[in-house]
Amino acid sequence: MDVTQLEQKLKEHGQEHLLQFWPSLSEEERSRLLHELNDINMPEVIEFFRHTIASANDEEEKLDEHLQPIPPELHGAITRTSPELLRHYEHLAMEQIGQGRVAALLLAGGQGTRLGVDYPKGMFNVGCPSGKTLYQLQAERLVRLQQLTEERTGLKGAIPWYIMTSEHTKEPTQEFFRRHDFFGLKEENLVVFEQGMLPCFSLDGKIILETKSHVAKAPDGNGGLYRALRDRRILDDMERRQIQYIHVYCVDNILVKMADPHFMGFCLSKGADCAAKVVEKAFPTEAVGVVCKVHGHYQVVEYSEITLPTAQKRNADGRLTFSAGNICNHFFTTQFLRKVISGQEGMLQHHIAKKKISHVDSTGKICKPDKPNGIKMEKFVFDVFQFAKNFVVWEVLREDEFSPLKNGDQSGDKDTPTTARLALYSLHQRQVLAAGGVFVDDEGIRLPLIPSTPTVAGPEAISKNETNNNEIQKTCSRREEPLICEISPLVSYAGEGLEELVKGKKFRPPLLLSSPSESNGVIGN
Repeated sequence: MDVTQLEQKLKEHGQEHLLQFWPSLSEEERSRLLHELNDINMPEVIEFFRHTIASANDEEEKLDEHLQPIPPELHGAITRTSPELLRHYEHLAMEQIGQGRVAALLLAGGQGTRLGVDYPKGMFNVGCPSGKTLYQLQAERLVRLQQLTEERTGLKGAIPWYIMTSEHTKEPTQEFFRRHDFFGLKEENLVVFEQGMLPCFSLDGKIILETKSHVAKAPDGNGGLYRALRDRRILDDMERRQIQYIHVYCVDNILVKMADPHFMGFCLSKGADCAAKVVEKAFPTEAVGVVCKVHGHYQVVEYSEITLPTAQKRNADGRLTFSAGNICNHFFTTQFLRKVISGQEGMLQHHIAKKKISHVDSTGKICKPDKPNGIKMEKFVFDVFQFAKNFVVWEVLREDEFSPLKNGDQSGDKDTPTTARLALYSLHQRQVLAAGGVFVDDEGIRLPLIPSTPTVAGPEAISKNETNNNEIQKTCSRREEPLICEISPLVSYAGEGLEELVKGKKFRPPLLLSSPSESNGVIGN
């Protein structure tokens, strides 16, 4: 399409401003802009915008009267499941893993902007003793789970790892894995693919120019997964490998258990086609989406869509009625995904995200707004729950499996590298203690099993004598400092096999338990 035809096409959709700087562009800039605009399905994206705005205006009402909790028989929980049944779930899942029927799929389209870095979030190092990044921790968990499956079933199956990136994160991600020799995984079992991009719109429906010759675009949300599975032929690849079950999760959870055998086994035992792993809401008004039923269909309802009385509802046992907090951790069968991408994906609505979007003004000057000036359209990965015929929920302990990394330490907010790092230390400390290990301080005194900061009533509580004062100060110091403990995923996937390494032994933090193949060795004694 030449520029005259393009100009007419843009005018038909009220977007002729996209060529306003054409006379001043170089040949290279013109070529790039022409290519970008020809690549945009203008009727489709304009309809997306109109429909999204209309839907947003229709969703002002609260959903309370239409909400139902997940039925108890479909709401499993690791804390309410016997050890015998957990072993059964584990065995079911490992049989499928061993036969090569399970894959992990990572949603990694976001850049680390809120973290304050300009590279993919998976490449972020939270500051643990090993210096491992999120990508490395996850890769090594897959390596260990494959080993564990072979040890327990005799079956040697691979877990293909699919990573959905965006336009900005694909190449850095691929190069990172190549540079690190895929962290022990086979290259053919790592499939990196790109999600779609959509133009950003101004609040009045105009596509935004980021520069004179470049349209402002953004990834189409983690729900862009389904279109990418079709357009990039990723589901075809899964079916070619005879994959039947997929674990989908988000990159930023440092505690994530990929292809978690308990979760996968529970889903298999229930014949689920779609499932969500959740954590119990910490308190009624916690800002987290709730997995529930609306008008008879499963979905995630944002906390802002529920009134306080409904959020505070409790069952006879005292637990919140709507307690299933969404953590972007899901199970799908390939059969279910095939139905989604064959027609149902087009029924999903886009959601509005109002953002601060850099743009050029009428003079061509680049402006960086200090408040939201535009709209990004996105779909959510959980939007397909409504299509499930056999949907279940598996509840896990937050402290064991969920600590997201979203903000930089400098933000003073939650979900930072420090909170993620400390969550990992806490999990690993508990695993060492459960396996019979003991932590001691520099003087050989056993450290508290549950670190806490003691409350001192006043000066009289420590004024008996100087010796007593010093002892209390030492105790306070010991308890206030985080206990540094890291276990390599190559040593243990979820706390298994630690007894022979730690039982009856004393360790002085920092402690790093690593495998013989790692150069770090063991820190601590």
